[in-house]
Amino acid sequence: MDGNQGLTALVESAWAELNGSDAGRRDLCLDLVSDVLETGRLTPDDAEGAVERLVAVALSDEGYPVRESALHAACTASTHYEIPYRVVEPLAVGADNFEPLLLAYVLAVLGSTHDQAALPIVERFLRHPHAEVRREAADAVNELRRSQRLTETAQ
Repeated sequence: MDGNQGLTALVESAWAELNGSDAGRRDLCLDLVSDVLETGRLTPDDAEGAVERLVAVALSDEGYPVRESALHAACTASTHYEIPYRVVEPLAVGADNFEPLLLAYVLAVLGSTHDQAALPIVERFLRHPHAEVRREAADAVNELRRSQRLTETAQ
């Protein structure tokens, strides 16, 4: 088994453990997924699949710590992989339902897609009552606009 297969096997075992009833254990499983994503050594398809599952957990009725771990792992993935907007679009659709600290993760993930479809969603949060959300929205807007300028320059 090569290194990538070993990492994929670790992620698969974490998903299997995630089905357990112990919230603390589920949280640790998501931390393991985050650690594997941080290596940057999964294939792009495996990383996208992991983020799709993380998004589903983040949007679930799980407790706050589990949802936070899922969003943290998705943020980690977005710094090491190019995650398409379509993979994280459910976060955009459900953005208004997140607590402010979790919303900051959502905005960071949306901004990292470099997809202009995320811009109107992110811009809505520039006037959010929580300063951390406004800061993260401003960072995401800047990232999205920077990538738009780069795209326009390249054409």
